[in-house]
Amino acid sequence: MTTSLHDGQSAAGRAAARDPPPAAQVRAAALGRGDAQDPPPAPGLPAPDAPRAGAAHRRKKKDLDVLEMPSIPNPFPELCCSPFTSMLSAGLFPKANSRKKQVIKVYSEDETSRALEVPSDITARDVCQLLILKNHYIDDHSWTLFEHLPNLGVERTIEDHELVIEVLSKWGMEEENKLYFRKNYAKYEFFKNPMYFFPEHMVSFATETNGEISPTQILQMFINSSTYPEIHGFLHAKEQGKKSWKKIYFLLRRSGLYFSTKGTSKEPRHLQFFSEFGSSDVYVSMAGKKKHGAPTSYGFCFKPNKAGGPRDLKMLCAEEEQSRTCWVTAIRLLKYGMQLYQNYMHPYQGRSGCSSQSVSPMRSISENSLVAMDFSGQKSRVIENPTEALSVAVEEGLAWRKKGCLRLGIHGSPTASSQSSAANMAIHRSQPWFHHRISRDEAQRLIIQQGLVDGVFLVRDSQSNPKTFVLSMSHGQKIKHFQIIPVEEDGEMFHTLDDGHTRFTDLIQLVEFYQLNKGVLPCKLKHYCSRIAL
Repeated sequence: MTTSLHDGQSAAGRAAARDPPPAAQVRAAALGRGDAQDPPPAPGLPAPDAPRAGAAHRRKKKDLDVLEMPSIPNPFPELCCSPFTSMLSAGLFPKANSRKKQVIKVYSEDETSRALEVPSDITARDVCQLLILKNHYIDDHSWTLFEHLPNLGVERTIEDHELVIEVLSKWGMEEENKLYFRKNYAKYEFFKNPMYFFPEHMVSFATETNGEISPTQILQMFINSSTYPEIHGFLHAKEQGKKSWKKIYFLLRRSGLYFSTKGTSKEPRHLQFFSEFGSSDVYVSMAGKKKHGAPTSYGFCFKPNKAGGPRDLKMLCAEEEQSRTCWVTAIRLLKYGMQLYQNYMHPYQGRSGCSSQSVSPMRSISENSLVAMDFSGQKSRVIENPTEALSVAVEEGLAWRKKGCLRLGIHGSPTASSQSSAANMAIHRSQPWFHHRISRDEAQRLIIQQGLVDGVFLVRDSQSNPKTFVLSMSHGQKIKHFQIIPVEEDGEMFHTLDDGHTRFTDLIQLVEFYQLNKGVLPCKLKHYCSRIAL
């Protein structure tokens, strides 16, 4: 009987576990009703409130449900007991939304564009480095990001340390502004050759100096916060709210730009404040004559950081390119100071991980790193004797000349000769330094855009003589043009820059020769102007 009773109780318990209670009873328990399902109150104690009893019952049931849920096994138990768990969670797993990303669009000179998804703290140098790596370009530290404002006809160099997203945040919603990616060889050229950027007649000093001060010392004074030189000279200024321009004497100091109300007087009572640098940026005018009626083509302006129209611009105009370059360079140095020098010395210091450790080594293009080598023996050696190096260079030049003749495919046949000459006349069209049919003004604009540095050049078709070409190059902050004349000898066509004394079978040979030799040019050809595609 005991066994049957025990079995009966077990069966009843199992049946009760299988069959849920009636819905009415569950609802009554949930509502806290005092029916048969609720236990009677103890004698001598007041009956509990019905809602309070129902709430206690629900909490108890919820706790039981949580306890009865099956536990999920941990697939990585070693992480729970590892002493490096906190380090892993803090270092390898970044916080959610710690760096918001945004899509920007960057244009090249041929108006091709590329969209990039970048973090909010990316710098201009990081964007340039990203495009260099994606397009497999050679990084010679001249690639630059430009801010172009077509409605105002101005643009400026975005400094390497500036945040790109902050620059974009200053744009208006309906403005058609663009970011351009191209080379600017003059971005830090004033650190290498300061003598071209600070003419003596434009520089003065607030305190008396002993003896002459070199351009390098002037540059150091700009970076130093205690002393500074003053840039002064006449500029054309556009009167506020008017179309007329007035020639005024200006003075640039660390506190801002001032103009004199009485001739060239620098007395404080004659100086009036014109603009400061903290809340504004300096832009170069691209179409000053057409858009603003400027007297010359060498305009620049101050634009406040907030979004604004043409009325907010403070327009200025210089007499020549060297004067404008001096003013704009001095303003950049006074505004950023040591930061520009750090950008020049450490180009890979960015916020977005484009550091020197993550960038593959690039080949050097400096002339100082080139040495004469002898590969004639079993082992190569460096030629240290200058006389021997010069003789080897002459021999190489003669051998290179013979290779050029062989490349023409001269077989003694007039047909083969004419065919090779025709092919030779068109072989230069695929070169990045050749620009087919562009005007003189367009060539000057391209060279100015990529920097008035000695040796910046391009080759183009001549507009005055269809059979000739023109070599346009920069030297001494000026652009010079040299005509390449075709010369015929024994039925063969050659190109020359010096009336036939030095002749070349094609333009490629001519450019390669003047990249190595100065010849009749004011300097060697160093940097070619090209229109890249993204």
